[in-house]
Amino acid sequence: MSQVLTTSRRGLVPLAQGVLAVGITLGVAALLLTLGGHPPVRAFQALFEGAFGTWSRFTSSTLVRTTPLLLTGLAVALAFRAGVWNIGAEGQLYAGAAAGVAVAVLFPQLPGLVLVPLTLTTSALAGAAWAWIPAHLKRRSGVGEVITTLLMNFVALFAVQYLLQGPLQEPRGVFNQSDQIPSAAQLPTLPGSRLHLGFFLALALAAALWYYLSRTPGGFRIRVTGASPGAARVSGRFDPTGTAYRTFLVSGALAGLAGWIQVGGVTYRMYEDLSPGWGYTAIAVALLARLHPGAVVATAVLFGALEVGGGAMQREAAVPEVWVRGMEALVILSVLAVDRVLRTARDVAP
Repeated sequence: MSQVLTTSRRGLVPLAQGVLAVGITLGVAALLLTLGGHPPVRAFQALFEGAFGTWSRFTSSTLVRTTPLLLTGLAVALAFRAGVWNIGAEGQLYAGAAAGVAVAVLFPQLPGLVLVPLTLTTSALAGAAWAWIPAHLKRRSGVGEVITTLLMNFVALFAVQYLLQGPLQEPRGVFNQSDQIPSAAQLPTLPGSRLHLGFFLALALAAALWYYLSRTPGGFRIRVTGASPGAARVSGRFDPTGTAYRTFLVSGALAGLAGWIQVGGVTYRMYEDLSPGWGYTAIAVALLARLHPGAVVATAVLFGALEVGGGAMQREAAVPEVWVRGMEALVILSVLAVDRVLRTARDVAP
């Protein structure tokens, strides 16, 4: 019997751990809402209906809000799988958005079949270039990427402010924003919906990453590098430093895509506050998914629903939106708690 229980514990899939963490989050949130004088049933109902109540709300609001979280979540999950602590998805997102806008504004005469792939490629390259600086510092000088990627986020924000008050500012010079991108650069949307091509591109990338990490030698090298770079180095089969370096750049490229897709599919302009912190929320998305690309899709939808449903909670249940931010934090704490308990149970099991 003990062997069966041990096998069960060890066989608990990441998805089940995520579901358990979400359940704990809802339980704690219900308790806190009750203590705060807000009926939890009414609050959760408002949140659910606001995010999933109708097909239009789900596609045009929840899935649209999910898209940047999905791409940045994939960026963070990929980097973390290689043992690279990329905290700079926010800055890489802004770099990709600015580069895509620059190309779209400079070449408005290009047809959509050329301009859309060109802007997507440029934004990915810009995100990778922004990640190259901390990646190069780590590879050549051993500088920890946590600090450098975090600092690069602030550099990106200030750089975007300069661009939107100078070279990329709209022609009248009144607002700190870019001019509207040409229609040829805008991502196609589903008829009668705001859901754009970027969401389906993000799904395709999630599927491609899952296949690459689980079914190819390159994915195996990434997983080994993240699990034990020392063992990978001793084996002599491949260079774990080079693997981590290349993974770092691909992670930046995914985050850069998220920035441009938000502009090309939703805002059609570049703003200083384009992101409400998606690059940081992506860390929670990736951790809740246990760094699994397929599970990142589900967790991104969850966090997208929390963002959309937060407004409905505020309108219909008089719950301050800050409570939703608190729920996001509770998700992270629940993930860590569940992981710790399961690890302890596994270690003490006979």
